[in-house]
Amino acid sequence: MGISDVIAGFISEIMEEAGGIVEMQRAELAQRFNCVPSQINYVISTRFSPEHGYIVESRRGGSGYIRITRIQTTGKQLLMHTVNAVGDEIDFNTAKALLSNASHGGVLSKEAAKLISSAISDNALRPVQPEARNTVRASIMKHMLINSV
Repeated sequence: MGISDVIAGFISEIMEEAGGIVEMQRAELAQRFNCVPSQINYVISTRFSPEHGYIVESRRGGSGYIRITRIQTTGKQLLMHTVNAVGDEIDFNTAKALLSNASHGGVLSKEAAKLISSAISDNALRPVQPEARNTVRASIMKHMLINSV
């Protein structure tokens, strides 16, 4: 398990105990895990993004903080958020993160998320020109999500 996993696990654990909202100082976290503050930034931007169901607020400076809030939504709201987050283009890794969030949020079954992921994978889109794949992937994903309910 890497340092990023340990930091993400720690933040998730604190968030569970706090009921979905956690506020902390970047420098304190970096000191706790004996890493540079940019490592904390990396973990937050890759593990606690809107695609993963979080809102991150940050204030820099001496008394700066990072506040991470887990988005509490109904299934229908989460589905619409996911569809809107897809946009006109989406890369496969971002699509997988959105599908994982929808699955964990109870909007999609794990089987449905896996099926959509398979349909929008680079292997499935191999006949499509590489520069058009993200556009085609977004279209397929949105239609599958809308029709999955």
